[in-house]
Amino acid sequence: MSLFGKKREETKVAPACTCNGNAVEMEAESMESGICCIKVLGSGCKSCHTLYENVKETVIAMNLNIETEYVTDMEKVVSYGVMSTPALVVNEKVISMGKVLKPADIEKLFHKLGF
Repeated sequence: MSLFGKKREETKVAPACTCNGNAVEMEAESMESGICCIKVLGSGCKSCHTLYENVKETVIAMNLNIETEYVTDMEKVVSYGVMSTPALVVNEKVISMGKVLKPADIEKLFHKLGF
């Protein structure tokens, strides 16, 4: 409110996501879910690829407009503190490692984390 009792118009600004070191405006669907980026970290093995496919399937099922990145560069994987792959990273935080999660488990995890 202003000094004279008139309401100030508020404008919504999309929060910036700093994934990959770049500030990027989040899509409307992403703002609602709170997810700006999803990464699967792995060595390129069958288990890692399966988690990547399961995450992509979950993103589609949840109607999220978010690209899922598959990171196989071991220097980058280790920079997240991951010692057991596959690992799932959401908004630059490791939320699972060493497990091949099923789509239903991934969705539950997203909801549990408030996404």
